[in-house]
Amino acid sequence: MMRAWILPMVFAACGVLVAASQFAKGSPGTAVPLLLFFALLAWLHSPLAFPRSVGAAEAQRRSAVDGRPVVYWRAGCTYCLRLRFRLGRNARRLHWVDIWHDPAGAAVVRAANDGDETVPTVVVEGRPYVNPDADWVRAQLSSSP
Repeated sequence: MMRAWILPMVFAACGVLVAASQFAKGSPGTAVPLLLFFALLAWLHSPLAFPRSVGAAEAQRRSAVDGRPVVYWRAGCTYCLRLRFRLGRNARRLHWVDIWHDPAGAAVVRAANDGDETVPTVVVEGRPYVNPDADWVRAQLSSSP
C-alpha cells in the first residue's frame, strides 16, 4: 500500500520545498503556481487518478459476467496514466487491478509477460495484451455486452 504513495509524496514534498524557497526569496507569485504544479504531479501519479481498483479474482469474475476488459496497472506507471487519460470516461467501465495492492494480480501480469510486471496489461476474454492502444481498448468496450 505504501509503495503506491512514495512517488506522490516525493512530488508533494518537492513542491513544498520549492514553494517555500520562492516565498523566502519574496516571490509568492512564482511559489503558488509551482506548488500547484507539484500538487498536480502528485495527484496524477497517485492511485487517486485511477478508478477504484478491485482484486484480480473479483475483476475476473466481473469480466466473465459483463465481458469488459480487465486492466492490470500500478501507481506511478506513465504508460498506465497515458492509457487512463486517453480512455477518458470509458476508463470507469473497465475493471482495474492495482498489482501493488493485489499479489494475485501481479501473478497474472508476470504469467502473461514471461515473469516481468509489465503494465498496463489488459486481459480480454482471457488473452493478455501488453500496453495496448487506448482506441483498441475502447473498441473492446463497445463489443462487450
